[in-house]
Amino acid sequence: MNSRITLAGRVHLTLIGADGEIKEDRYENNLVTTAGLGHIADQLSSSPGDAAMGYMALGSGTGAAAAGDTALGNEFATGGRNALTARTDSGAVVTYTCTFSAGESTGAITEAGILNDASAGTLLARLLFSAINKAAADTLAITWTLTFSDDGV
Repeated sequence: MNSRITLAGRVHLTLIGADGEIKEDRYENNLVTTAGLGHIADQLSSSPGDAAMGYMALGSGTGAAAAGDTALGNEFATGGRNALTARTDSGAVVTYTCTFSAGESTGAITEAGILNDASAGTLLARLLFSAINKAAADTLAITWTLTFSDDGV
C-alpha cells in the first residue's frame, strides 16, 4: 500500500485601517516551491542544515507563481520583509503569522512569501493575489497555514 503526502497552504490577509476597522479580509491559496519542499525534507533529517522559516515578505510582482520560484517577483525594498510574530504547529498543521505595521510595505501589494532569512534565504511558499492597496497608516495582518495530509491510499 502506498500513500502520498500532500501539502496545502491557505493564507488569511486582513487589512486594517488607522481607525481599527477592517478594510479588507480575504483568504487565498498558495504555491509551495520546489526549494520549499527541499527545505521541508532538510528539516526532517537527522541533522538539518537550513535555518527554520522565520520571515514573511511582501512585494508587487505580477508574474505567475511557479514551482521553481526562489524569490518574490518584486519584493519591496523598504519594509518588505518582517520577522514572523508567531510560528506554531498542531498535529499536521503549521501556522505562521506576521504583521506589517503602519508605514511598512505601503502601496499595491500583489505577492507574499515565507522565507528563512532576513535578506535572502529559501522561499518555502509564494502567493500571488489581486492587489491589496495598503495606505501608510494601515496594518496588514497575515496568517499562513500549511496543512499536511495523507491521501490514505
